Amino acid sequence: MNPVARLLAALTALVLAPALRAETVQVAVAANFTAPMKAIAALFEKETGHQARLAFGSTGKLYAQIRNGAPFEVFLAADEDTPHRLESDGEAVAGSRFTYATGRLVLWSAAPGVVDAQGEVLRRNEFTQLAIAAPKLAPYGAAASQTLASLGLLERVTPKLVQGESIGQTYSFVASGNAPLGFVALSQVYENGRLRSGSAWVVPADLHAPLRQDALLLQRGQANPAARALLGYLKTEPARAVIRAYGYQD
Repeated sequence: MNPVARLLAALTALVLAPALRAETVQVAVAANFTAPMKAIAALFEKETGHQARLAFGSTGKLYAQIRNGAPFEVFLAADEDTPHRLESDGEAVAGSRFTYATGRLVLWSAAPGVVDAQGEVLRRNEFTQLAIAAPKLAPYGAAASQTLASLGLLERVTPKLVQGESIGQTYSFVASGNAPLGFVALSQVYENGRLRSGSAWVVPADLHAPLRQDALLLQRGQANPAARALLGYLKTEPARAVIRAYGYQD
């Protein structure tokens, strides 16, 4: 092979090397993190060549699927407790867990003017239905229940509660108008520093337990370089910028 041909072959190998090393990672993602994770996955693929296949759902249901053998390799939960349980269960790689975001809860209506900036609409109790995620399955639902209890309103509004199995389904109830208002994740209605539509009250963080959301490497992903790469990418500034844009705290 002449020198020019050798040079071309070497250059071709360099160009193809990332593609040859590219892998796919199966990721279980809490429903509240749907929009930012889709954006992060696109950046991740562009920068690394690895592809993240995303499955969204309530943290409780995803936990059950993982325990029952679902082929997930990375888990992004909506709380700290569930990833900790997976570590205790032997389903996760020890030392891989970290907090990737701290969420915010918001009382939201798809219609302007329904929810006031202080959340007094709850005390007036003039609504027909109030949507929340199932507290036993979804950490944001638990936070909503804690908020109502902190305000002394839980017993009063319980007959009007409509529960979604995940915060994603709860958002759909409110967005469709089937429920006039509900507790959802701020990330579902907020982007680039502003509310996208409707009216909202951002719930003070001291009314419920912190919504610290942990990620971890599952045992199935231990040998997959794409799984480790994705967890590392979540700590980079491009990923952090996306997370902040959706209203999460670092």
